[in-house]
Amino acid sequence: MIITGGPVITNDPENPFIENGAVRIEGDQIVAVGPAADLPASPGEETVDVAGRVIMPGLINAHTHAYSHYARGLAPSEQGSTFTGVLEKMWWKLDRLLETEDVELNTSTTFLESIRAGVTTVIDHHSSPHAVPGSLAAQAKAARELGIRASLCYETSDRDGAEILDQQIEENIAFMMEANDGSQDLIHGLFGIHASFTVSQQTLERCAAAVRDAGVPGGFHVHTAEGPEDEPHCEGLTRQRIVQRFADFGMLGPESILVHCVHINEAEMDLIKDTDTSVVTNPHSNMGNAVGLTKVTEQLRKGIRVGLGTDAYLADMFQSASVVKIAQSHRLQDPTVGFGEAATLLFQNNPAIAGKFWSKPVGVLKPGAYADLITVWYVPQTPMTGANTVGHILFGMSGAMTNDTMVAGRWVMRDRKIQTVDEHRILARSRERAPRVWAQM
Repeated sequence: MIITGGPVITNDPENPFIENGAVRIEGDQIVAVGPAADLPASPGEETVDVAGRVIMPGLINAHTHAYSHYARGLAPSEQGSTFTGVLEKMWWKLDRLLETEDVELNTSTTFLESIRAGVTTVIDHHSSPHAVPGSLAAQAKAARELGIRASLCYETSDRDGAEILDQQIEENIAFMMEANDGSQDLIHGLFGIHASFTVSQQTLERCAAAVRDAGVPGGFHVHTAEGPEDEPHCEGLTRQRIVQRFADFGMLGPESILVHCVHINEAEMDLIKDTDTSVVTNPHSNMGNAVGLTKVTEQLRKGIRVGLGTDAYLADMFQSASVVKIAQSHRLQDPTVGFGEAATLLFQNNPAIAGKFWSKPVGVLKPGAYADLITVWYVPQTPMTGANTVGHILFGMSGAMTNDTMVAGRWVMRDRKIQTVDEHRILARSRERAPRVWAQM
């Protein structure tokens, strides 16, 4: 198949922009990218003309929570005035009400919205304490049916008691052993932990030992120093800060993700860098929960691989990138920072993070990479060149402009129509199920 008929943004530094380009795909991967004139169709080869739309890599959401989707439109009876209060009065009440069908529905609706916003890879962090066994399999089923690429984990925590804790550890390990055995094209598993302040020393040791004993590949995915209460809690419990605590249990490394890292200090940043661990910032969430902002600029200067997520506030990574630019400019009261950082997070580090989990590159259009791409209805009002595509993306594009989405060489959306599932049936069933949860909130 050849996809042609528009400008190509490759995200490949060696070949960043082609004004009238083409992408040749065989199976699940890209085999050639170049000027359309240099890539004529072979006899019998399918040619897709995108009619002037921008062809670019599918976007990557490096942290979200599909389980939270029923919260849209919900008016809870009470709201917390602190970050911990928000967790207790909103999210921990909601996740305890989810049944297995809700898990699959929320995953489907979240990932549907992601596909519509041009996201082809999602790294999710799940919680459903009263429906733990099989919950990650339910998520994986939904992801496979949609055709989206996904890394999944279960949010281990002490907050729901010993029996549920046992189930959470077992769910993570069993899923990682199945998903990370080399036979899965789209699905990957990490070991999920909620946050330092909801797990004891004994629980962390059990989690670390479970991964060691199983010999399963994959890292940890955990919220880190998100709210202002997290670091003082850790210091009171262990006389050390959170990142060091995780390091002592062998939880840091190239495949691990520390989410938020709003309140970490310089020494913790150095430890993250030294262990080649990834950080993921979520600016909408941080500002919405009033917890502060990740020191993105400082962490990048140290050489930390900082990626970008949405924390389920939205699915649109174009918007998330735009907001992270604004947030860093505002935080430092310096309008000259944030632009380059946003580009680095979305187009360098998110592909690097996801690249730890799959055998071929993602987030780039070049030979040998997965054929994960989108077309965007964006007609520039000023010239677009290889030198200014980031400016067009951050200040001109949005997820709603996505017209077509392809994952692993398969169209999952064409002309804004989902190709793989009955979208309207899924959304109708979600509308039927959500009021049951709302009534108990």
